[in-house]
Amino acid sequence: MAFQTYSLFVLSVIMISFGHVENTLNLLQLQNDIDKLKADFNSSHSDVADGGPIFTDRLSSWTERNEKRIILSQIISMYLKMLENTDRSKAHVRNISEELHTLKESLSDGSKKIEDLKDLTKLQMSDLKVQRKAVNELFSVLQKLGDTSSSHKRKRSQFQRLCKC
Repeated sequence: MAFQTYSLFVLSVIMISFGHVENTLNLLQLQNDIDKLKADFNSSHSDVADGGPIFTDRLSSWTERNEKRIILSQIISMYLKMLENTDRSKAHVRNISEELHTLKESLSDGSKKIEDLKDLTKLQMSDLKVQRKAVNELFSVLQKLGDTSSSHKRKRSQFQRLCKC
């Protein structure tokens, strides 16, 4: 039963987070389309509950709006990849895919950030040229880190002055 609303929950979180509920999506139609997709995938099968959810648990640790854009853009990409291999002649599959593409476009900055993260993991830090470049950039990186942490401290102290707690 919990899994039956799983896909709608993930999409609802995405849409609500980024203001796409009003005009862009008809949630009732989308729910109907997702129900049809669940039937296509036989998502009521007993193995669905094994190991818990695959996306919703991951969303809880991403708290900031910009952070959520990163993880949500990746989740949407995974749904789109999954739907590539489904029967596109079915209207509900096309409707869900179109809505996901619309959402993906609105999260394009998140996709770029994911690509940046992937590129970082590919850096050959044992390469001497890469090491030289990294050392030349170290002070700038530390400055940016300092700017980020001081900005958080400022926000916290401003909140503490405003709060009558």
